[in-house]
Amino acid sequence: MAKRGKRYQEAAKLVDRSKAYEINEAVSLLKETAKAKFDETVEVAFRLGVDPKKADQQIRGAFVLPHGTGKTQCVLVFAKGDKAKEAEAAGADYVGDQDLINKINQGWFEFDVIVATPDMMAEVGKLGRVLGPKGLMPNPKTGTVTFEVEKAVKEIKAGKVEYRVDKQSNVHVPIGKISFDNQKLVENFDALVETIIKVKPQAAKGIYMKNVAITSTMGPGIKVDVTNYR
Repeated sequence: MAKRGKRYQEAAKLVDRSKAYEINEAVSLLKETAKAKFDETVEVAFRLGVDPKKADQQIRGAFVLPHGTGKTQCVLVFAKGDKAKEAEAAGADYVGDQDLINKINQGWFEFDVIVATPDMMAEVGKLGRVLGPKGLMPNPKTGTVTFEVEKAVKEIKAGKVEYRVDKQSNVHVPIGKISFDNQKLVENFDALVETIIKVKPQAAKGIYMKNVAITSTMGPGIKVDVTNYR
């Protein structure tokens, strides 16, 4: 167990680790425990009752938070012709094809999200070995492989977030910044929980949401009671 700093230890004393807090109470407590000198990111962690080793229990997708994440994503679009012009008009930060592929192969990664039109994927797929480990590979399941370029770019800029279950059956998703007012964080949390419930695999048995916690970048985790959401 890594040794925690004094600031974290003081914040942790405010949290009852045996209690699952109602979301409004949890967000208020979150504000008290966020002691860093920067605007910390607020993240939700789910422990789900699924077996990610089974294909019919995979969970992956994306949706737009009602109040965004508090961060403007830098979007790169692989497209040609009219679709490239559409991407530029929608506000994409970088638009191109082979020129950008070559640049990434040379170690350039000054972007957060990639969108690609389906006709570009044969070439973009060759970047799998460098984009895959960074979680940057476009995927139809998250809406980043599409001919609806304008819609994709605008949704990402508006606060679209991705969710994906890991090997330990956990899902981690950012829902804003500690500077957000409480109501915005609560509404983003509500929207996220409802989304995760909607994508519950039919093959999943028993308790689906085993544990849900909210935390800030440098703060302790706070368990949230999601009984009413079920």
